[in-house]
Amino acid sequence: MKFSLAAVLVTLVSIANAVAIEEPGMTAVRREVLLLERQGANAGRPVTNGACCIAGTSKKQDVCTVNGAQGKCVPANTANCNAALTCIPNAKLVCNNKQLENGRPLCRLRA
Repeated sequence: MKFSLAAVLVTLVSIANAVAIEEPGMTAVRREVLLLERQGANAGRPVTNGACCIAGTSKKQDVCTVNGAQGKCVPANTANCNAALTCIPNAKLVCNNKQLENGRPLCRLRA
């Protein structure tokens, strides 16, 4: 079976284009997450993007993003994350600057 060069090229371009498609609003979020990781926001641990932080990797008070907003990984079982911490936006947190947890102010979900 022989394939023409044009057929192979069109197939490769189609596959590459299909892989590169993403939602329009996600580029800014991805850029922000990468910037936070480069700045060492979580001491080398990945910055979570989504409702659940990474089980066994994320620590309490780690920086994360959820729905495009910056937040922190805290123990609040509001997103069915099972053993993982939940990423809560900063606007929904109450923090105590006098008490530190993992080197950052202690924050919990606002009641």
